Order: sequence, then C-alpha cells, then structure tokens
Amino acid sequence: MDYIVDRIEETLAVLEAPDGAVLRLPAEALPPDVKAGDVLRETDGAFTLDEAAAEARRAALFALQEALLFGDEAEPPADA
Repeated sequence: MDYIVDRIEETLAVLEAPDGAVLRLPAEALPPDVKAGDVLRETDGAFTLDEAAAEARRAALFALQEALLFGDEAEPPADA
C-alpha cells in the first residue's frame, strides 16, 4: 500500500493512506531523509521511498496551483 507523508513531528511520522486512514509510527521506521509530501510504499512492514510517484504528485499539485493562480492559461492535469 502507498502512503503520503503528512508530517514528521520529532520522533513520530504521520502518514495518510489513499482512503484517508492515518497511520502514526516512529519516524525511525522510515527511510532516511523522508519529508512531508513524499510517497512511501509499504511492503511486508517495510517502507521504501517511491521517488517517481512523489515527483509525479508534486508536478500535478504544481500544475493545479498554476491553473488556480493563472486561470485558463495553465490547464490542470486530468487526474488532479
């Protein structure tokens, strides 16, 4: 299952699943250098950073922001 890193609070990481469920776990259970907005894939209790998914998510959010700021000049992606 994939999770989005919502935030890291000192030693606690808060992740959100696609269905909106929230998972709280020790930050040390995550790969090093993980930050808010990253996409993590959980397999057999281990978390790995999905850099491609994180970058695609950031690009979609940026396109949506541009569309909101500049109107029709920038079209949001179809899946945003």
